[in-house]
Amino acid sequence: MRTALVYTSARFVLFLVALVVLYFAGARGLLLAALALLASGIASFVLLSRQRDVMSGALSARLRGVRSRAGELRVRLNEGTRAEDQD
Repeated sequence: MRTALVYTSARFVLFLVALVVLYFAGARGLLLAALALLASGIASFVLLSRQRDVMSGALSARLRGVRSRAGELRVRLNEGTRAEDQD
């Protein structure tokens, strides 16, 4: 969870930096927002690739844990069902 928060915060900071730079460059209104979004997206693709890899690894590990716990729960439910059927 922490890695996703760090990555999202870094993306937000890049957006704000792009917004400020483009504002002082003369962009205003919807054009400012669109250009800042585009510029920050390109910058984050290049600058945050390592952080993105760390985040995806952490999320994958978390999903593997959830899937294994779901499998254990499924086994326990099936055992309970078999026990009820035998009664």
